[in-house]
Amino acid sequence: MTKLAIISDIKAKFSKNSGNDISDTISDTLETSSPSSAVKLVLVLFALILALIGVVGYLWDSEAELFNVADVVAEETNQLGVKIVVGSATVAATIKLADTLLSKSGGYISNDISPPGTWMDNQPNWEFGVLVQIRDMTRTLRNNLSRSQSQSTEDNGLVTAENQFYFDSGSWMLPETEAEYQKGINALRDYLGRLGDNDQQSAQFYARADNLRTWLSEVETRLGSLSQKLSASVGKAQLDTSLAGDSAAVQSTDAQHEAQVKTAWTELDDVFYEARGTTWALIHLLKAIEIDFKDVLEKKNARVSLQQIIRELEPTQDTLWSPMILNGDGLGIVANHSLVMGSHISRANAAIIDLRRLLQEG
Repeated sequence: MTKLAIISDIKAKFSKNSGNDISDTISDTLETSSPSSAVKLVLVLFALILALIGVVGYLWDSEAELFNVADVVAEETNQLGVKIVVGSATVAATIKLADTLLSKSGGYISNDISPPGTWMDNQPNWEFGVLVQIRDMTRTLRNNLSRSQSQSTEDNGLVTAENQFYFDSGSWMLPETEAEYQKGINALRDYLGRLGDNDQQSAQFYARADNLRTWLSEVETRLGSLSQKLSASVGKAQLDTSLAGDSAAVQSTDAQHEAQVKTAWTELDDVFYEARGTTWALIHLLKAIEIDFKDVLEKKNARVSLQQIIRELEPTQDTLWSPMILNGDGLGIVANHSLVMGSHISRANAAIIDLRRLLQEG
């Protein structure tokens, strides 16, 4: 074999071995880097999913806007083909409140079992505040506003409506909460249709001063409770006044003469947004009451008193610019949103007490 042939053979063998080494090196590199790349891909996808959920949650977290009660009454009665009568405004406003719970941005969130709904707590508490007012109004409609006397027959449609709105607010399925509340809305619409139909006498709405006082008593109790929880955001010493004013009054168990009352910091935003939902619903119901009880209020010269209650509640719907509910000391540097909300509610509640007295004595 010549020198040239030997050199060529050596080069060929070297090239072959070098190619194998390079292939082995590349294969080893791929085997080493593939798991790392897969992990990175999973992390990127997870981050994108979280970002998407965050965007959806942000969009769902917007509260419903105030609506015009007169427009809602006209819309509901036109759809049913009936005329507007006494009681139409109150029933139509209640229907709109319930419908908003189901049709607002994100729909009804309180019974969600998946993100972002299950991670949200502001909207569910807002929804609960609205729901409580719907329940109180449907109960008053059933027991008082639709009945001429305590011995009169209750309206079957309103019986259904009240029962449906008292269904579990957190049921996901079998049955789902939305379906049960929709049945309540349908029952109220049926009552509204019969109310405005001259050919049917089965539905009535009695705009009397005593009926209005009954509902305002419910509102007074709700606002009083919220006011206490909001004002307790900074903690306060409270005396036991449960038996005050009645020397013969007794209670089941003894209570401390003085107790320290404070809302837990984890519940501050819950109470705040429940109050926002409550006052949002009340503003509309009070405007509806102003329409249906116009003659009663004017006779008692109390219409301006009702309008003042609405004015006291409207600031509770102002835009909240802070990303979180602040809980500063009463006169400290940092704001206390709970105390601000509690102040508006307390003033409205005091005005409601005066209005009830005026309706009774005026």
